[in-house]
Amino acid sequence: MSDEMNSKVVIITGAGSGIGQAAARLFAEAGATVYGADMDADGLRNTEKLVADDGGTFYSQRADISSEGDVRGFIARVEAEQGRLDIACNNAGIAGSLHLLEDYPTEQFDRVVAVNLRGVFLSMKYELPLIKRGGGGVICNTTSVAALTGPAGTSAYAATKHGIHGLTRSAAHEYARAGVRINAIAPGRTETPMVTGVALDNSVFSAAFAAEADSLPAGRGADPIEIARAMFWLCSPAASYVYGHMLIVDGGVTIGGPPFTG
Repeated sequence: MSDEMNSKVVIITGAGSGIGQAAARLFAEAGATVYGADMDADGLRNTEKLVADDGGTFYSQRADISSEGDVRGFIARVEAEQGRLDIACNNAGIAGSLHLLEDYPTEQFDRVVAVNLRGVFLSMKYELPLIKRGGGGVICNTTSVAALTGPAGTSAYAATKHGIHGLTRSAAHEYARAGVRINAIAPGRTETPMVTGVALDNSVFSAAFAAEADSLPAGRGADPIEIARAMFWLCSPAASYVYGHMLIVDGGVTIGGPPFTG
């Protein structure tokens, strides 16, 4: 890995596992000073150890991104300790459980919206002033292929991922002239604890989930590092003319249609 992120200050939410953890390691390996937030304190400690073993720099803070106070405090810490913010990867999210819409528990719907959509809004709200004061930078929001599709049973999750796409495009338009590039990444099935946890929670979904990987054009789910690499590219100078884009990294799942071997 090159040192192209050397001296950059990077925030990654959801850094305690999965894509966020892989991204923290990748940015730190490239020379960035990485700040990670997550609700999972044990996961953050694991990420901190992995980054340290790689020779990188990682600071963690337990935070609930649906809480304005937690988000404001996290960004304030970065400002106090570093005085700048160059890159923010707003990656934290939850899946919720699977229900028909009419059976979806209202409290759970509200929680998914609070974490996934309000959390990205709050993160950008407090990141943007600090990024602008440093002369500009990059934001990458993690959405999902569910921002394009509507998987059955996931009304809350799908709604929030569509919403993140809209937030990303609107903010990209508002802040482009201020020197801030804002994009989103839309992973397909990725082998993370959140994804496998949803499968195990629902016996009906579990069998379908087990068979799903074989039906993907790629023939498998993504390793989190594969998504993190795409995120890294969006945040790098190589993507300097990419604004308001949702980059789909899904093993071909959104191509559509049944498999055909000729």
